[in-house]
Amino acid sequence: MDSDKKIDIYRVQNWYSNLAVNSFPSVFVMLRPEEVTALADGKTSGPVVEGVLPRLDSALRTFSGNRFVSVDLAAPTDTERFRSKRGAVKSASSAWGVLAESMKVRSDAMHGKVSCICVRPFRRLDQTKEFRLFIKDGKLNAMSQYWLIRHFRRHVKYQEKYWTQARNFVDSVSWALPAKDIVADIYFTSEGKVLVIDLNPWGPPTDP
Repeated sequence: MDSDKKIDIYRVQNWYSNLAVNSFPSVFVMLRPEEVTALADGKTSGPVVEGVLPRLDSALRTFSGNRFVSVDLAAPTDTERFRSKRGAVKSASSAWGVLAESMKVRSDAMHGKVSCICVRPFRRLDQTKEFRLFIKDGKLNAMSQYWLIRHFRRHVKYQEKYWTQARNFVDSVSWALPAKDIVADIYFTSEGKVLVIDLNPWGPPTDP
């Protein structure tokens, strides 16, 4: 399998349909080549940007309240808006602006890894409930907290509970995953549900 096809299975728009009931509601805005170029250049105004904003606005209107935007393989977690507002956006211009500000997103656009914008309703996620699952041969092999900012001590008390929930979840959805060896970023909701945030390759460049 060549590198482009390997990347394709991790693009959110490609795995989402199989895991939609186990993920956040999402809609996708496909981008024209010149719009990807504008994103790579970090442009926030001009005819090309003005052309994409109405389509982005229509996607945002699918959900009420604040929304969160990302692209195929990257979210703008390296931006000031993410640091101050966890990435919440209300308008098409602010959604495009946060993507154009992100060097992660711009780098992906420069290297041909962006084809769409993913729009989801914004949720202020509890960082202690975000985990990274390491799935080998379709089975949960290892698990870590997602955020490496500090050790969340409460995990020690609940580790068996979280592990059991995660293992049962992987067993129930492994048939729908695009690869048997894969890393899944997930979130435990207050209702006890497991939601997929993102899928990543097993091994580099995925951080363990």
